[in-house]
Amino acid sequence: MEDLKVKKQEIRSQVEEKLEALSKKEIMEKYGLIEEQLFDFANFREAEVTLLYVSHPHEVNSANILKYCSESSKDIVLPLFSGGNNGTKLYKIADIKKDLKIGPGNILEPDPSRCKAIPIDDVDIAIIPGIAFDEKGGRIGIGNGRYGRILSKLPVTARKVACATEDQMTQAIPMESHDKYVDIIITDKRIIYKI
Repeated sequence: MEDLKVKKQEIRSQVEEKLEALSKKEIMEKYGLIEEQLFDFANFREAEVTLLYVSHPHEVNSANILKYCSESSKDIVLPLFSGGNNGTKLYKIADIKKDLKIGPGNILEPDPSRCKAIPIDDVDIAIIPGIAFDEKGGRIGIGNGRYGRILSKLPVTARKVACATEDQMTQAIPMESHDKYVDIIITDKRIIYKI
């Protein structure tokens, strides 16, 4: 188990190095290509309740995806992570400018005083963040296991989609028994369906 954690950290570091070597222009072009494919993806277009994320460094920037969903009247749902026994709650975001507040790590999160809690079973499609992926749908996140826990609770009918640049694709992600796979990965060059 410790060997897997070390291997995951090595992959995470290799991908972060690759991403940091890209110019801002290169990375923005790649994000643009990913967004075009996502916005044209049938499951995404047809979904009414869309679970999204607020990006950390080295994850595909989610700002334009949030903006697109807001402008196209999709129901945007974001997780609020808490350290207590309550775990993670999902909240519907009506206004991305007003309904988010700064949380831990200077990352925006839903403001529960302004947002309505949504049951996870309502989610039609989940756009899942990550730093590294393989073609089987394996993923490595930032290392806190939060989205892994969300993946395990999503309804079977919800599509689990990740967005990644080709630079984030790797040969094989070492998966632990609790790790969950995504169904589809949309990159700047292709759409990968889990093998």
